[in-house]
Amino acid sequence: MMSQSTIKHTLLRSALIGSLITSMGVAVPMVAMTQTANAKPADNLVAAQRLNKLLTNTKSMTASFSQTTTGAKNGSFSGVMSVQRPNNFRWETKSPSEQLIVANGNSLWIYDKDLEQATRQNVDSQVGNTPALLLSGDPSKIDKNFKITQPYGNKNYYVLYPKSDSSFKSLAISFNGGKPVMMVLNDSLGQTTSIKFSNIKMNPAIGAGQFKFTPPKGVDVINQ
Repeated sequence: MMSQSTIKHTLLRSALIGSLITSMGVAVPMVAMTQTANAKPADNLVAAQRLNKLLTNTKSMTASFSQTTTGAKNGSFSGVMSVQRPNNFRWETKSPSEQLIVANGNSLWIYDKDLEQATRQNVDSQVGNTPALLLSGDPSKIDKNFKITQPYGNKNYYVLYPKSDSSFKSLAISFNGGKPVMMVLNDSLGQTTSIKFSNIKMNPAIGAGQFKFTPPKGVDVINQ
């Protein structure tokens, strides 16, 4: 049985959401590395307003993702994801192993095919200040959970810091053409996870069934 801390780390590693982000000192996306010296940072209020607008325009999204983690545990993953406001997301890792995370407004499932194990959790207790909140939660509430910064005022690159205790230290997200294209997570274990999105479709119609999960027959179900 997975411990609560292991479940939280799994969610952060696999989500958006998570899904899907760090301070300027660690794994800064290339979009930030190429800025001019006179691109002054925006103040926190302006940064929050700009990020809120970008996220509000993302009512739903589907994409492929490639994810790389460096630190104590190195690894690379790839798969597909979809999110839809409010509070729906699906994160499906296909390689090198199969894992599915599905959440809606009531519950969150983590299904590990190899272990034949599915864990069901309460959404509120797990997603409140995780990366999943960015792309599936209420944009107007983002600044209640994060301190929002925009290191370069003329680029849509934002770094967020959780205001309360969390399993990660900072979260960064880059936009290109209004689309979220990269996220980088710097977690409390000293690891950095970079997620790049491709084949992005903005605001598509997504069937409600994508955000529901029924454990296959014979799977060990854990309720937490």
